[in-house]
Amino acid sequence: MTATKATNITFHPGAVTQEERAQLLGQQGATVWFTGLSASGKSTIATALEQALLNKKLHSFRLDGDNVRFGLNKDLGFDPASRVENIRRIGEVSLLFASSCSLALTAFISPYIADRELARELHAKHNPPLPFIEVFVDAPISVVEQRDPKGLYKKARAGEIKEFTGISAPYEAPENPEIHIKTDEVDVTQAVEKVIAYLEEKGIIPAQ
Repeated sequence: MTATKATNITFHPGAVTQEERAQLLGQQGATVWFTGLSASGKSTIATALEQALLNKKLHSFRLDGDNVRFGLNKDLGFDPASRVENIRRIGEVSLLFASSCSLALTAFISPYIADRELARELHAKHNPPLPFIEVFVDAPISVVEQRDPKGLYKKARAGEIKEFTGISAPYEAPENPEIHIKTDEVDVTQAVEKVIAYLEEKGIIPAQ
């Protein structure tokens, strides 16, 4: 079956403005985009951050491979074209969450700079623009290989997994991320505190 683009469609805006929604909910919407190698700590930090924000009575929702690859993107593989489409869809979904004045926390390798910039551009073009916060979860390849909780690096080294980021497929590190977290130097609590401090500083969430 060949997919075709939708035609004869017209965007219908809602009656609630972004400003009204933010005022009623007491927070701004934004996407916090965690990127980094497998086993760098992205999902661990995002999970802890989600819990910390909810404990502050702030709306947030985490998107990662477990709740996206098994549903929305279950039709996609791991070849370069599928990886691009995977991130494109995640960018669109995170924009929807952010536009609802929720904090979308995405935890994906998202290995290509161009794909992450496309997600950033979606947020910049929204009316009004929505914050896109790139968090580089950084750990040396030697460290992530040592962690390797799912045994993926071992399989990639043995040639059992093709197109594995960091081994047989490239990872393009962010050049100017809003937040840079080195998980071989800080623990999860410190990482979460760093992200929350940034959100408070930028006025996205109230300082508490």
